[in-house]
Amino acid sequence: MRPGSIVGNVAKDLGLEVGKLSSRKARIDTEDKYQQYCDIDLNTGNVVLRKRIDREELCGEKVSCMLQFELVLESPLELHRISLLIQDVNDNSPVFPRDNIKLEISESADKGARYRVNEAHDADIGLNTVKQYNLQKNEHFVLSVREDADGSKNVELVLDKELDREKEHDLNFVLMAVDGGNPQRSGTAIIHVTVLDANDNAPVFDQAVYKASLPENSALETVAVTVSATDADEGVNGEVTYGFSRISDRAKHVFSLNSKTGEIKVIGPLDFESDSKYEMRIDAKDGYGLSSDSKVIIDITDVNDNAPVIYLKSVTNPIPENVSPGTEVGIINVQDRDSENNRQVRCSIQQNAPFKLVPSIKNYYSLVTTGQLDRELVSDYNITITATDEGSPPLSSSKTVQLSVADINDNPPVFEEQSYSASVSENNKPGSTLCSVTARDPDWRQNGTVIYSLLAGEVNGAPVSSYLSVNGDTGVIHAVRSFDYEQFRSFKVHVMARDNGSPPLSSNVTVSVFISDVNDNSPQILYPAPEGNSFMTELVPKAAHGGSLVSKVIAVDADSGQNAWLSYHIVKSTDPGLFTIGLHSGEIRTQRDISESDSMKQNLIVSVKDNGQPSLSATCSMYLLISDNLAEVPELKDISYDEKNSKLTSYLIIALVSVSTFFLTFIIIILGVRFCRRRKPRLLFDGAVAIPSAYLPPNYADVDGTGTLRSTYNYDAYLTTGSRTSDFKFVTSYNDNTLPADQTLRKSPSDFAEVFGDCDNSPELHFQ
Repeated sequence: MRPGSIVGNVAKDLGLEVGKLSSRKARIDTEDKYQQYCDIDLNTGNVVLRKRIDREELCGEKVSCMLQFELVLESPLELHRISLLIQDVNDNSPVFPRDNIKLEISESADKGARYRVNEAHDADIGLNTVKQYNLQKNEHFVLSVREDADGSKNVELVLDKELDREKEHDLNFVLMAVDGGNPQRSGTAIIHVTVLDANDNAPVFDQAVYKASLPENSALETVAVTVSATDADEGVNGEVTYGFSRISDRAKHVFSLNSKTGEIKVIGPLDFESDSKYEMRIDAKDGYGLSSDSKVIIDITDVNDNAPVIYLKSVTNPIPENVSPGTEVGIINVQDRDSENNRQVRCSIQQNAPFKLVPSIKNYYSLVTTGQLDRELVSDYNITITATDEGSPPLSSSKTVQLSVADINDNPPVFEEQSYSASVSENNKPGSTLCSVTARDPDWRQNGTVIYSLLAGEVNGAPVSSYLSVNGDTGVIHAVRSFDYEQFRSFKVHVMARDNGSPPLSSNVTVSVFISDVNDNSPQILYPAPEGNSFMTELVPKAAHGGSLVSKVIAVDADSGQNAWLSYHIVKSTDPGLFTIGLHSGEIRTQRDISESDSMKQNLIVSVKDNGQPSLSATCSMYLLISDNLAEVPELKDISYDEKNSKLTSYLIIALVSVSTFFLTFIIIILGVRFCRRRKPRLLFDGAVAIPSAYLPPNYADVDGTGTLRSTYNYDAYLTTGSRTSDFKFVTSYNDNTLPADQTLRKSPSDFAEVFGDCDNSPELHFQ
């Protein structure tokens, strides 16, 4: 049959759906020597020939020639045996061992003498083999054909008429062998008869059939068997020579016959798996042409010379890492060409891999998982499968199967730290880098790609995104705006790291941002309060001793730490040696007792500095009037004022008198109560100097020892019924060496403008 011819349909024979052949990976599995002959058409289920089959080449003289195949189906695994019977066709003609058959016959041969002729051989079998012989018509010989018990034919020439060497020295005629095929085929040989003198004994073999057995690993020149024939004649008539009368082409390349000794030796490789038995016929001929033959049968015994062969029939690669234990990931087939125990095979697998082999149908094994796979621990497996036969000694082979584990998004990103902190100075530039967060995801490719983002939230009522931003690829956190330490000192945000898997996995981390202070706020002077163009005036008694508290400068700084540590300095004064100021308290005290020679008007310029780098400062002016009596002060009206201020001065004097009268009764009650409770020296004046409680702006911080807001001063005022001759009495504060005051005398700016000369600020006196 030609290649491509259809020899059957497995889908119909097995009752399978043609459409499932492809999905179940249907295939024909054969031994190596048969694998090139047949294939399966997955679209139709037909078994088709791939190449021309030569029955004689495959099976030789075997009566039955059958090829064995296996149909393999997966999911589930099924195995079906296919037997292909090869039918013989008459494609070989009969062939005689020799084209020319030479016979030497004595002329003394009697009528009826028989002379054996080697039969023709036809590689076909059955009806297609040799069925008859025809001899060309001649006057001396007729043909006799006899079939032996083993099916072979004994062809003999029968002498029908005595030979006369003197008349005919040589005879030639044609012998034809015809097979039983349709159409018939034939082969011919020329018989050449040489007429000799009488030789009446043919060689005789000592055995009709010779049998021998050889292992397939026999070395070259090994003697398989020795045939022996004897001839009763003497001389040349008794000399016997041996030759193959019938031998196959394969046997010709494996065995040789010594024509003199009859030894049959091995000249080619033996292979039990290819040919396990050889049959041949040996012809023994004497010197004058008489011959006889014998049959030789040589059996080849198996030797364990074939290691098992491992075939990977199917494999799932890569394997998802979330497959459950017991999942089939591959199908293994093991073949051993040896026979019996030599082809019994055991398969094993290395112990350090989460896989095992489970025997399936015949010589098939399933490769299944035995445990949970984790690509992050082991991403690839090189599995070595070993097959060992039961021969002696045993042979083995191994095959390495490479399996990859496919990634599943089963790991969320993990931050390198449990929390992060960043420190930034206030007044930072928008876009500056604060810190970076890093998360690792051991998954692969997009499952391990980490994307960073800020979780929604608020900081001081504003969205967190208005303060910070994070680079989605690198995790670098940037400031979106400039921070102000005085508004808030720290805040927390949450950063999410999310992978790109499906579904995505994520984790969060807290980032704490701490804002450090920068010296960006100058000290703010609360007292004396710089209200417009006014300035503060304090009354100092002439009897004040050295170290007495005269007034106090109160200042605050919105910064913190050393940036808010304030120091006070008198940078300019009317009399540099008269007053001093506390470096950190801001208290203005007399350095010595006041003398008559001291100027009534004292002007102090005070500088308040913080401790930042660089240092920031603020200045204020403090105006002091040295006087024992308020009445002494204005004679201010006698000082040359501007006309526009004289009217205002009159209003101030009237107000002072009214206030003094209003509080007269109240002050008398206070004097009585205080006199009973404690006796303290008092100085009487018409007015009282007081440091009022200052207004403290929001977000101002004061640290002990650095500001001037924590000292408490108490001042008592005592007035007489006469406003212009009333005395003001200073009482010691609750703090030692402190001149207390609770009241502040206010006057209009025009009242003291002339007294203190040309000043930038107008004086302002407060009273209560």
